[in-house]
Amino acid sequence: MILDLYRRAGGAFARLVPDALLLLLARLAIASIFFLSGRTKVTGVLTLTDSTYELFRTDYALPFISPTIAAPMAAYSEHIFPILLVLGLFTRPAAAALLGMTLVIEVFVYPDAWSTHLSWAALLLPLIARGGGAWSLDRIFKIETHV
Repeated sequence: MILDLYRRAGGAFARLVPDALLLLLARLAIASIFFLSGRTKVTGVLTLTDSTYELFRTDYALPFISPTIAAPMAAYSEHIFPILLVLGLFTRPAAAALLGMTLVIEVFVYPDAWSTHLSWAALLLPLIARGGGAWSLDRIFKIETHV
C-alpha cells in the first residue's frame, strides 16, 4: 500500500518534471556561478582589472601557466561558456571546458573546497552526457539530435 503510493507519486513527479527542465535548470545554475565569478574579474564589458592579474600571481598561481595568460583565459572563459550554456548552444563542449576549469581549481587552487567543486561537477556532468536538452539551441539547430 505505502510502497505502491510511493511508486505512483514518483512516477507522477517524473512526468511533471521532464528531462528538458532538469537540463535547463542545470545549465542556468552552473552558468550563473561561473558568470558571476567572471564579472568579479573585469570592469566594464570585459576589461580585466589589475587586481585580477594580482590574484593570478598570488592566490590563483598555477604551476604551468603564466598569470598574464591565465587571468584573461579564466575571465573570458567564465563569460563565454556560461553564455553558451544559457543558450544551450554547444552545450557539451562548454560544460566540458567548465568542468576542466573546475578540476584545475580543485587540484591547484582550492583543494579543500572539494564539496563545492563536486556540486559543480554534478551539474556539469549531465550536460556533458546528455547535452543541452530539448529546450536548447543545440536541439533547434540540430547540433544535438538525440537530446
